[in-house]
Amino acid sequence: MKRLAILGSTGSIGTQALDVVEANPKLFNIKVLTAHNNVELLIKQALKFKPKTVVVANDEHYDALSNALEIEGIEVYSGALALQQVVLDDDVDMVVAAMVGYAGLLPVVNAIKAGKEIALANKETLVVAGDIITRLCAKHNVKLLPIDSEHSAIFQCLEGERTQDLDKIILTCSGGPFRNFSSEELRSVTSKQALAHPNWDMGAKITIDSATLMNKGFEVIEAKWLFNLPPEKIDVVIHPQSIVHSMVQFVDGSIKAQMGLPDMRLPIQHAMCYPGRVENSFPRFSFSDYSKLTFHSPDTKKFRNLALAYKAIEKGGNMACIVNAANEVVVKAFLQERISFLQMPEVIEQCMDKISFISQPEIDDYIETDKQTRQKANEIIKKIV
Repeated sequence: MKRLAILGSTGSIGTQALDVVEANPKLFNIKVLTAHNNVELLIKQALKFKPKTVVVANDEHYDALSNALEIEGIEVYSGALALQQVVLDDDVDMVVAAMVGYAGLLPVVNAIKAGKEIALANKETLVVAGDIITRLCAKHNVKLLPIDSEHSAIFQCLEGERTQDLDKIILTCSGGPFRNFSSEELRSVTSKQALAHPNWDMGAKITIDSATLMNKGFEVIEAKWLFNLPPEKIDVVIHPQSIVHSMVQFVDGSIKAQMGLPDMRLPIQHAMCYPGRVENSFPRFSFSDYSKLTFHSPDTKKFRNLALAYKAIEKGGNMACIVNAANEVVVKAFLQERISFLQMPEVIEQCMDKISFISQPEIDDYIETDKQTRQKANEIIKKIV
């Protein structure tokens, strides 16, 4: 039985991870649950799964959480430092990193140092500090088990294959709700439209990233670190049906693909149960229901965030950290209707030009870069408004 800490248990990935736990009570034991703001759902989860410890990042919710769980004997903490420390608990075997955003970085760093298994959904961990994370994993003999459907697909396709036989990987992308929009139409799209993803059920931030293709850009950066590949060996293809989750091409030209219905519970379960596979009752894919699967190249002139992500990989250093921080700011501003859809990549690119580049950053450099970039992005947005 794996003893789990689920960071971000109230979000889309976290709630689906708990679905997997509930369906497999003999395989998992919840030891830690954390959330940022959704204290009501966190309380319900804690009362149901009876973890040892619960953490809410926002200190304002501590009293409500503590009052609700005190009678249950559950330990309650709040704040960013508590999030970073709770993963060190000796009762935890695996950390499911389902937090959204930069805030997930330091808890994952601590979990790796403590030798915990990592089921990784938090993109920003590798986007911001992939070099440090991969070095730490090697030092502490920790394997990152990807939860992203695309990286899980690549991970599964590479099982049993020799590294030297790999030619390239191909990440699939639904294209989001605006894949067929013209540049002129993109000027007036709203956050409400962007939140209506055609295939996947995700949180607001990731759904916006999917609409701008920044989500795919982040996945390219993640893939570089997860599979130790240069950017020229990582392709992206638009696949609107989201049935082929990603592919691997080998040196002889053959291609392996991992397929299935767009259901995040499958890659979540694969990571949490690795190296085994566990039977489930998820809906099954049938070719008779999909008479046509289509693929085409992404338009990086209309969706510039993908091109900016590749540029960040090529530059290296702290550039991806800059992109991530700027993106978190612009997504929030777009959701608040303070900037337009097409202004998001403009702000990100300005930050890439203006923030000091560091070729070999350490963790403190990433923290400072993140802080400076957020300040600069907000300054740029105020001038736009």
